[in-house]
Amino acid sequence: MLLLGFVWYLDTAAATPAEPFRHTDGIVVLTGGSERVRTGLALLVSDHAGRLLVSGAHPDVTLADLAASAGQPLAPLLARVTLGHSARTTHGNAVETAAWARAEGIRSIRLVTAGYHMPRARLEIRRLLPSGVDLIPHPVQPVGLRQGDAAGRTRTWSLLVGEYAKLIGAWLGFGRTAGNST
Repeated sequence: MLLLGFVWYLDTAAATPAEPFRHTDGIVVLTGGSERVRTGLALLVSDHAGRLLVSGAHPDVTLADLAASAGQPLAPLLARVTLGHSARTTHGNAVETAAWARAEGIRSIRLVTAGYHMPRARLEIRRLLPSGVDLIPHPVQPVGLRQGDAAGRTRTWSLLVGEYAKLIGAWLGFGRTAGNST
């Protein structure tokens, strides 16, 4: 059963963005890779949504820092981007996302995170979102996993097996405290 689950997980982790052209009320980017932030800001600037939350941003990071690293102009982002500095875990991302969705009246969210992280992130966030909020996955495949030799590297399999174990733990209800790592 675990092996079949892992095959499902690998297929899900390799998925492409669902409904890539659908407009949503908001975009949530879970930090952990520059490609995630770059993708989220590009989606916002191209009007795929009206608002964006960067969940789990380092306390010292500013919107100007993120805009510059993503090659985006700051001015169009100022009134549309919220930096969430409190999340340190995936469960923390879920808490931050649900609070933001409630405060902003968000009814649909495009979730941007790494493909390997998407199943667990969706599970955690779905548990806390207000009922009726659509959650649209927009996975980003990290450069290291897109390289041709990725499947032959021990590091790749260690990452995927570890994330699958965390998904099982989240599904069983473990890891819902602020002290657990993402």
